[in-house]
Amino acid sequence: MASSSTPSPHLKRVTPATSARAPATMDAPHVVRPGSVPKAGWLMAEQAQPTRTIALPRWQPYALLIVGVSAISTAALLVRLGQDEGAPSLLLAAARLVIASLALAPAVFVRHRPALRAVSRRDLFWTALAGLMLGLHFASWIQSLEYTSVVNSVVLVTTSPLWVALLSPVFLKEPLHRWTIAGLLLALAGGTLVGLAGDPGDAAAHPHAMWGNGLALFGAWMIAAYFTIGRRVRTRLNVMVYTWLVYTAGAGFLIGVIALGGVQVGGLPGKAYLWMLLMGLIPQLIGHSLLNYALGFLPAAYVSLIVLGEPIGSGVLAFTLLGEVPAALQIAGSGLILGGIILATRDRDLEKNGPEG
Repeated sequence: MASSSTPSPHLKRVTPATSARAPATMDAPHVVRPGSVPKAGWLMAEQAQPTRTIALPRWQPYALLIVGVSAISTAALLVRLGQDEGAPSLLLAAARLVIASLALAPAVFVRHRPALRAVSRRDLFWTALAGLMLGLHFASWIQSLEYTSVVNSVVLVTTSPLWVALLSPVFLKEPLHRWTIAGLLLALAGGTLVGLAGDPGDAAAHPHAMWGNGLALFGAWMIAAYFTIGRRVRTRLNVMVYTWLVYTAGAGFLIGVIALGGVQVGGLPGKAYLWMLLMGLIPQLIGHSLLNYALGFLPAAYVSLIVLGEPIGSGVLAFTLLGEVPAALQIAGSGLILGGIILATRDRDLEKNGPEG
């Protein structure tokens, strides 16, 4: 859980965010909490790096965090609007990553060219693999919205922290805590209720709603794999370079699939391309960038908890603009899933925000 100490009006952010140990979150920069003393190993890894202090009003990181969550909550709505204009799901997924990659490229080549050149072949391989996982995540999750409701899709894809917790003992040698097991069981119960609830709204008439739920869950597994890989690779790479590389790798993979599959790219209504552009700019660049920025000033556990507001924001937008009214079982199941995620990350939160040893 988030630290209970009152934040200082001037919060210290250390850049660049690289260290010899795993970062505080799966793909986030290392967080220096006000009043905490980083461990010696981290200081040794950073002592050759320049540091700078950014003075911010104490409310600004919280405001940026709220804006970031609001931005990522628009993703499902923009996907649905694009699909309604006849845009193939694979094209929507590729466009999101292509636009984000192109937008980051100037900053990477102008400001971070030395860091880009310093990437080893080994790290390039793992970064490309992470990009593949990210591409599969977007492809499966976006396609799930063709078959199931926004609430079901977004809640199921948000279960990724549970799967990261299960993968960590194998790939990151991190122990599996009792709260993780309890959270997983609670989330599985919630997932059962969501599956039994049916699909109100536009997806109600589709005979393959469970297929959509399965695609959303597969998307959660893929983003969990992406986070697990990134958690190890990011300890050695500049955050901007890493982000651009995984976006580019994911975009390249999806472009290849589109080319091989003969997916329609041209000849769509103008609104379809507008929704693609907005999808790449609002939830991807603005939303995720602001979340990463807030992680430089706020405890990672607090940010992770607030990000669980995405299904709520997406559900409100779907109800208001798409006419999707969630059923009682959907609401109950979604609550159990989100509660399970909170439980599963409880021990990790205590580790991150407890006293430094």
